[in-house]
Amino acid sequence: MRGMILAAGFGTRLWPLTVDRTKPAVPFLNRPLISYSVEYLKQFGINEIIINLHHEPESIKELLGDGSRFGVSIEYSEEPAILGTSGALDKVRHLLERDTFVVINGKIVTNIDLNAAIRTHRRRGALATLVLRENRKREHFTIVEVNGAGNIARFAGFPEAKASADLLPPPLMFTGIQVLDPAIFNYIPRGVFSHSTVHVYPRAIAEGETIAAHIADGDWFEMSTLERYLDISIEFLHRGGQRVICGKGSIIEEGAEVEDGVIWDRSRVCAGATLRRVVVADDVIVPAGSRFENAIIVRADHCARIERGEVIGGNLVVYLQG
Repeated sequence: MRGMILAAGFGTRLWPLTVDRTKPAVPFLNRPLISYSVEYLKQFGINEIIINLHHEPESIKELLGDGSRFGVSIEYSEEPAILGTSGALDKVRHLLERDTFVVINGKIVTNIDLNAAIRTHRRRGALATLVLRENRKREHFTIVEVNGAGNIARFAGFPEAKASADLLPPPLMFTGIQVLDPAIFNYIPRGVFSHSTVHVYPRAIAEGETIAAHIADGDWFEMSTLERYLDISIEFLHRGGQRVICGKGSIIEEGAEVEDGVIWDRSRVCAGATLRRVVVADDVIVPAGSRFENAIIVRADHCARIERGEVIGGNLVVYLQG
């Protein structure tokens, strides 16, 4: 069985952390985010992996290479024009047409039992099996409706963030983990952009195909926004009894205060600086006496253009909501 990791997105919501790398190349606890997806697939015996790339493709290739150091074989599919979540599969259909395969997003960290989802897929004789979970926090993920037979009925809107919504059962959401039979290619248009939950699954459902729902337990974290990235990083630090993590060559000088801080490589927090709930990207110098809270800090000269935030000294600071 082969696996495919979707890693071609622009990472717009993670800007400016993605100014020089694609989203799955962003470090999470001093490891590339995509490495968690590679090791997840390997854990379940999937050693042949395809990764699609578009934005800053070398940022992934330099980190993963041919996959040998992870004990897997990696093949890359570069998309000069981005193809979407199912258009990406169309481009490599010749590599996936032989057998059932697994597709996952490259921006997640999870311990969901993939073997259980594969068993559901085979037991149900499904064209596709989507791994779902309860969206208990009612975050901004599309609602997936499931019928009485345990199949996907439709992809609806987003959850309501009302107090009254807490009285209702939590909606289901798609984790980005899916098990597919090669017959799915009968529903993926050739040579054009297409998105699986918009162009492929609704058509297959209308044709009477079984698109099974596998509702999973387990941890699942998705880091597509700056807020989620910081919150999840801090949660994992606290689980390990830490309040700060520093990358290679980074220094927190004596007299600096850092609490709930994620510091990437080769950065320096100077004496007298105070940081609370902050991500400090590569090569940043946080000046003495400065104070930042709930913020992302990158080198301003790493940005070709400033999309948001403010330049303070030589750094671009983006403040987060909340």
